[in-house]
Amino acid sequence: MVEAIAPRWPNFIGGHPMAGTAESGLDAALAGLFMDKAYVLTPTDTTPLRALETVSALVRSLQCRIYQCHPADHDRAVAWISHLPVMVSASLIASCMAETDPEVLDLAQKFASSGFRDTSRVGGGNPELGLMMATYNQQALLRSLYTYRQQIDRVIQQIEQHNWADLETHLIQTHQARTQFL
Repeated sequence: MVEAIAPRWPNFIGGHPMAGTAESGLDAALAGLFMDKAYVLTPTDTTPLRALETVSALVRSLQCRIYQCHPADHDRAVAWISHLPVMVSASLIASCMAETDPEVLDLAQKFASSGFRDTSRVGGGNPELGLMMATYNQQALLRSLYTYRQQIDRVIQQIEQHNWADLETHLIQTHQARTQFL
């Protein structure tokens, strides 16, 4: 988006908050939603300093934590922590719905609790937003999906081969790494 708009509008600065809900529209508005959340700005080398200062002041008024990065770095980073989770979460829901035994599917739907709710939240969100993520960040999203598929294949292999030690090591590593993202 920045590449398309910045040449036509020199004061344009890409950016957005890293916060939201699965709901959309005015009825879903929440006071303080962006408070203490990351807000990413993606100025370019030609962005006027005055424009950056103006937008930064507006973002500060929302009480956000401001981050600046190159647009391409933004796209790669959000592919990992925003766009990939949407696709994985949507695939989780679709996988569950692929259960062919109606009784088992009914039980799964009845048993679903906080783990499923938390894991499926973003996949059950606004389909239009998910489609835009895939359309406008295709390359970075594909890169993250291919890596995710490699990780899933590794876990499948560990389970198939009863390689419990490697699976445990993997789960310990991910347990420890999670805090670095939150």
